[in-house]
Amino acid sequence: MSSGKINVTADNIFPIIKKFLYSDHEIFLRELVSNAVDASQKLKTLSRIGESKAELGDLTIKVDLNKKKKTITISDRGVGMTTDEINKYINELAFSGAEEFVKKYEDKTDGAAIIGHFGLGFYSSFMVAGKVEIFSLSHVDGSKAAYWSCDGTPEFTLEETDKKKERGTDIVLHINDDGEEFLEESRLRELLTKYCKFLPVPIQFGEKEITETTGEGDDKKETKKKVADIINTTDPAWTKAPADLSDEDYREFYKQMYPMTFEEPLFHIHLNVDFPFDLNGILFFPRIKPNMDLQRNKIQLYQNQVFVTDNLEGIVPDFLTLLHGVIDSKDIPLNVSRSYLQADGAVKKISGHITKKVADKLSSLFKKDREDFQSKWNDIKMIIEYGMLSDDKFFEKARSFALYQNVEDSYFTFEEYLEKIKPSQTDKDGNLVILYAADKKAQHGFIKKAQNKNYDVLVLEGPLVSHLMQRLEGGDDNVRFARVDSEAIDKLIPKDEEQVSLLSDEQKEKLKPIIEENVEKSSYTVMLEPLDSAESPFTITVPEFMRRMKEMSATGGGMMGMGSMPDMYNLVVNTNHPLISRILDESDAAKQKALINEAKNLAMLAQNLLHGEELTNFVEAQFANLSN
Repeated sequence: MSSGKINVTADNIFPIIKKFLYSDHEIFLRELVSNAVDASQKLKTLSRIGESKAELGDLTIKVDLNKKKKTITISDRGVGMTTDEINKYINELAFSGAEEFVKKYEDKTDGAAIIGHFGLGFYSSFMVAGKVEIFSLSHVDGSKAAYWSCDGTPEFTLEETDKKKERGTDIVLHINDDGEEFLEESRLRELLTKYCKFLPVPIQFGEKEITETTGEGDDKKETKKKVADIINTTDPAWTKAPADLSDEDYREFYKQMYPMTFEEPLFHIHLNVDFPFDLNGILFFPRIKPNMDLQRNKIQLYQNQVFVTDNLEGIVPDFLTLLHGVIDSKDIPLNVSRSYLQADGAVKKISGHITKKVADKLSSLFKKDREDFQSKWNDIKMIIEYGMLSDDKFFEKARSFALYQNVEDSYFTFEEYLEKIKPSQTDKDGNLVILYAADKKAQHGFIKKAQNKNYDVLVLEGPLVSHLMQRLEGGDDNVRFARVDSEAIDKLIPKDEEQVSLLSDEQKEKLKPIIEENVEKSSYTVMLEPLDSAESPFTITVPEFMRRMKEMSATGGGMMGMGSMPDMYNLVVNTNHPLISRILDESDAAKQKALINEAKNLAMLAQNLLHGEELTNFVEAQFANLSN
């Protein structure tokens, strides 16, 4: 028997303080199970290269809970440890057994097979345990079992023991008062499912009851029996080659990842890269619905099948955080606790590669089956539009497959659409004017006026539209967007030909103050325009710049303070409409006012601006007119 103090010195404690501080007590289970996986993977490697004669047998890792004794035991059948190895890997706190192993066998094995850093991860156990015991027997023939115990102080006990008969290591945690939540089976199962669901070695947590059926017909018999409850899948889909997986395999994996999601994803992207860095994973495009909880199912980050985090800031571009799935890479730098990601150049390279892979996949889907891509467009456009706004490289690639839908439900790429409208929607200055509506039903009247002039109208809706238009305009000096209700139809796309006003300048000077006296000056700017006589006498328009800046301000862009500014409208008066001449010639002030109010209310109704008392009074007046 020997005793001593754990070797904690200034040389090895400061790296621990700086890098390896744990923030969540629940991490202990991940670290200890990962260590057990390491031990199992080490034995596999040593057996494969002929340096261990041990029969592998069943390598299942067991997690046992004894609520009565207040213990949690993690047992493996891996390489095991001698007393010397325990002294080296446990008592020398900053020494990493995994690092030494990988260095020693770097030419004979893949370092990715070794997950963790045993010594440091092991000490996370003292966050929840008042006492920790180790029983271990090395795989080396003739080894004697070792016993180690510590109560959370630098004091430890290390001796040989006859209580450990089988190869491997048992870690026994005597849970303290602060860690009693982990003595609940449901809590322990939750953590195992969270952190260990895809570890490469089977992990058993208790037993479960199954029903076996034998025979047929009258001889059919059902028998219930208990079997090991294996909580993990050792070979998840992302560890396999895409050629070895069917569409059904991907769907089943998605259900496994997100069991509470009942809708299937639209399509997937399989990441499988081993140069210039290691990157595996599967990303799924979900259906993006208005007001849905976009962050309910996050992309999960793994390192060698060990769950790390579902907060992928810096690993995945912001716009791709709307996707679901998993990313696994040994090249994403982690601290020993795997609690936090470190800022590193490799991370940026991986992020850029993921962006490229997603763009290439979308481009491929578009080229392969455009009709199918179009059918899914409205479900994925928010992701793509977000990407076009936040990533310049993605923007350039997306120009070839991002789609724009017109009011007749036809789809075009941006370049296709510019070619379509060039003959009819080029203004007198040579600019292509893209007309759009935010709501086909609400803006039907304005759309119809545009169509009567053989103009085409896009449907652009959603919180990112204003930002996207600004981005597209910035990339092409000869293109501008204009909503169909932002100007009178004849002014939306200015042509060389000009309308002649039927009113003289004197008549217009007389008319304008009459109109202004009967409208709210703080909300409306009266504009006299010589439009086609068939156009409405009054039209309310929303200035494109003002409206767009307000929308962008509301979603985190545009000019500061624009979102709180009151709405401003233009009241366009068609000086060539017969009603305007009638208003001008009306000598009875009351009748004149009534005509103006009637025309204004109709214009407001067309823009869905007539509400409350104004709407009630208007409707009542119309019914009264019908009764007379």
